[in-house]
Amino acid sequence: MAKCALLSCFFLLAIPALSADEPKAPPKAPSVAPPAAPPAPANGMKPEDRVEATPKGQLKNPYTDDNAAIVEAGHKLYMGYGCNGCHGGNGGGGICPPLINDTWVYGGDDDTLFRLVTLGSDVLQSKGYTRIGMENVVAPMPPMGPIIAADDDLWRILAFIRANFRGAPENKFGQAPEANP
Repeated sequence: MAKCALLSCFFLLAIPALSADEPKAPPKAPSVAPPAAPPAPANGMKPEDRVEATPKGQLKNPYTDDNAAIVEAGHKLYMGYGCNGCHGGNGGGGICPPLINDTWVYGGDDDTLFRLVTLGSDVLQSKGYTRIGMENVVAPMPPMGPIIAADDDLWRILAFIRANFRGAPENKFGQAPEANP
């Protein structure tokens, strides 16, 4: 029995020595990940609170549509919050207007879009906004402010929408806020 235990120990000690002579796989090159989207600002607010705290015409997206990480994060949020259910997967429309053409129903500036998504079209109209563009709209825009976790999420979604705009370049941001009373 002692001889068997001794042979077992010898065998176990020999295994690392045998495997040390085996060729090793070359080290893997580090994978190149896309740049990470910047973290949300520490002073983030619920979209409804941001609308309430900011005078009309002063909401401005801190992100641009040329930042691939922000646009990708916005796309994930767009899909995660279910925007695609009404506006299509890339914003091409569905039961609600497309988000990628020249027609901005209430205006295409950052302030108007943020308020429209936050408040919904019925509340937006009650605040004096009027339709300036027409689309074949079947359903009103529901208020998404209570659903979207933070204003930063909404800004990223709007950056994604801007990145997918396919209309004339001069119409990308719609009309100036002062054009919509």
